[in-house]
Amino acid sequence: MAKVELKGISKVYDGAVRAVDDANIVVEDKEFVVFVGPSGCGKSTTLRMVAGLEDITEGELLIDGARMNEVPPKDRNIAMVFQNYALYPHMSVYENMAFGLRIKKLPKDEIDKRVREAAKILDIEKFLERKPKALSGGQRQRVAVGRAIVRNPKVFLFDEPLSNLDAKLRVTMRAEISGLHRRLNATMIYVTHDQVEAMTMADKIVVFTVGKIQQIGSPLYLYNHPKNKFVAGFIGSPPMNFLTVKVSEEGGEIFIDEGSFKIKPIAEHAQYLKKYTGKEIYLGIRPENLSYQENAGENDMPMQVSVVEPLGADTTLWLRTPNTREIVARTEPHHQFKVDETVHIRPTMEKAKYFEKESEDSILPLPEAF
Repeated sequence: MAKVELKGISKVYDGAVRAVDDANIVVEDKEFVVFVGPSGCGKSTTLRMVAGLEDITEGELLIDGARMNEVPPKDRNIAMVFQNYALYPHMSVYENMAFGLRIKKLPKDEIDKRVREAAKILDIEKFLERKPKALSGGQRQRVAVGRAIVRNPKVFLFDEPLSNLDAKLRVTMRAEISGLHRRLNATMIYVTHDQVEAMTMADKIVVFTVGKIQQIGSPLYLYNHPKNKFVAGFIGSPPMNFLTVKVSEEGGEIFIDEGSFKIKPIAEHAQYLKKYTGKEIYLGIRPENLSYQENAGENDMPMQVSVVEPLGADTTLWLRTPNTREIVARTEPHHQFKVDETVHIRPTMEKAKYFEKESEDSILPLPEAF
């Protein structure tokens, strides 16, 4: 397979609109890398530059050390799977999968071998004579993936391939694509706006917003050590809660003051918060790091219940602080809650994150480990 390197890649459209700005990414050989971010953040444009479907305005693209900027898409030895499948409706599944190989004038026996091997891997052998209109969405997506597999490309590119599928089928196809990556030992770049897909599939995640890369790292590294407030809020479901708080000092100890309650950070965090005494910052805490307390205690936050969502394995609580700031907590399912009742919620302060008000960067230093 192949190593893919993006060195200072930018895409500038007419009118000086920078869709992608100075992207530096290394996709190692056989690595599964996911580009994730909200709509319009530049992730698909970046993928299309790798594919050769968009010209590169600035920077350099290397595949296996060879510069690809001016190389036509057909000569890059990559295969792309699109969101809308892009199948020929008048062709059978077999013909759709074989089409690219016939264009390359491969021997008939070789084409047949590759198509049938890919069909076996994807469990679509029995559909080879059908037309796309006779297939379900999941089956069509398998055909699109099969069409990529038969080419034996150096790099597989996936552009939001599961967004047209229903929720249950997306879960199944996530597992299938991850399994396919392991079986093929392939280099794959995958674009999605769904952070759950990114967390469950990726070896490495690249987080985009407004054309810029915010952070690159393994799923758990980004989850546990977000570089800034955007990454912290984007990675994780339900997303991280943020409260505007003021850092205060009393009797030589540091406190976090929300206005309606004060909580005490752990000593390891307090040393970094001390220089923000008297200033406002953002406190970030994930829903799973907020626990319901039957009896009031230190560091509890009084909250009023707005919405109760029993999900079976756990219960999601939508809460309001006395200052009407909303947060979400994930609690154990056996607790019973009533709307408008006041409950005591205790944050796990070891898991708390803190972000500067202006830059929104993390106040806590990030470990170097990937």
